[in-house]
Amino acid sequence: MRILAIETSTPSSSVALGIGTDVVAMAAHTDRRGHVGFLVPAIDFCFDQAGWSPSDLDLIAVDVGPGPFTGLRAGISAAQAIAAAVGVPIVTVSSLTVLALRAATGRRRIWPIVDVRRGEVATAPYRPVPGGVVLDGVPETVTTDEFRALIDADPDDTLLVGDWQALADGTLLGLHGVKTGRPRYPSADVMLEIAALRASRDEYAGAEEIRPLYMREPDARINWTDFREEGMWPGAAS
Repeated sequence: MRILAIETSTPSSSVALGIGTDVVAMAAHTDRRGHVGFLVPAIDFCFDQAGWSPSDLDLIAVDVGPGPFTGLRAGISAAQAIAAAVGVPIVTVSSLTVLALRAATGRRRIWPIVDVRRGEVATAPYRPVPGGVVLDGVPETVTTDEFRALIDADPDDTLLVGDWQALADGTLLGLHGVKTGRPRYPSADVMLEIAALRASRDEYAGAEEIRPLYMREPDARINWTDFREEGMWPGAAS
């Protein structure tokens, strides 16, 4: 199965082509504002390196978040456009799962972290199992203090991966049984393994039904709400 994986949920965007879980070509770039400019050249580069064309694909995998808005929309739009052009199915992948799978090398419960801005992070607990990880709770968006409370209440030794550097200074001080590690960002090559498994289970997503998993309102909408609440928005009651 020839797979294209697109990952744009964090500042580190990546694209990979693979046959099953074997990586054939990959491109990556870190730039908080550079998802759109990176994607098309990166996809073209990977096809050139692999000697493939889009019509050779059997499957497209796209990370739907959680993550910031611009990157997720760019990745999903690219996946939808290619899928429509060549008639291949899409599977969706969570950025938290990608982080947890790459980190699953021991027995610690894994808490991947994605910075969703404005002082909040998205996270969820994962339990390592032979051959992978399983979600062991509910993904949620929390403040730094709420995240500390989650980890403090976890009776197991824990491994924090992802963008834990986005946590406020001192968040982890005094917590026992907690380690931090890599990866910092999800990567398209890891998505190949998840995509192959989901395809084997026929867990496809309708291209037009795919929605980004923001887990909070867009910044622009939040700012508009702030303006209205402060009486600064046109049409607000004076």
